[in-house]
Amino acid sequence: MVYTLLSKVGDLLKDPHAVEVVERYVPGISKNPLVLLAKGKTLQSLLELPQAKSAGLTSEIVTKVLAEINQKK
Repeated sequence: MVYTLLSKVGDLLKDPHAVEVVERYVPGISKNPLVLLAKGKTLQSLLELPQAKSAGLTSEIVTKVLAEINQKK
């Protein structure tokens, strides 16, 4: 499966390789209870949340993480 900005957070969390890559960028995020609330959201919709912006989460960072995840697919 190739991940894009239209992929759901929950799909990434089911993929051990994806979780490994995401954890390198944001340690502890996969175990954060708040991330469970975002499981049904796409990465694009997550980026639109004010909380994501205030945390410094940008489309550039997400695109970089996705490229690294997809590189090994």
